Amino acid sequence: MLSTTEARTLVNDLFEQQALVVGGLLATHALDDDFVWRLMRSLDAIRTRTLRRLGDGPEAGGPEAGGPDSPEELTVHRHPAVEEFLSKLRRDRP
Repeated sequence: MLSTTEARTLVNDLFEQQALVVGGLLATHALDDDFVWRLMRSLDAIRTRTLRRLGDGPEAGGPEAGGPDSPEELTVHRHPAVEEFLSKLRRDRP
């Protein structure tokens, strides 16, 4: 089993790799600046919530980076590539 410190390092490494992927895509594709900021704030909010669940993140109830709007406020149509990725994640869950 991983220690809290090892799990925290793993989570941060994972999100660093995701940020590098986003950066690579931005280097080769023009994306709306507002979209990129919203994406990165959302990823940071997910990272913060994950670290909080480990008991090693910001205090519960503390400030958190802005996440996506609530599902009630948005009508979202997921890209097929996102659906495929989510499907793989769900299959790999214990």
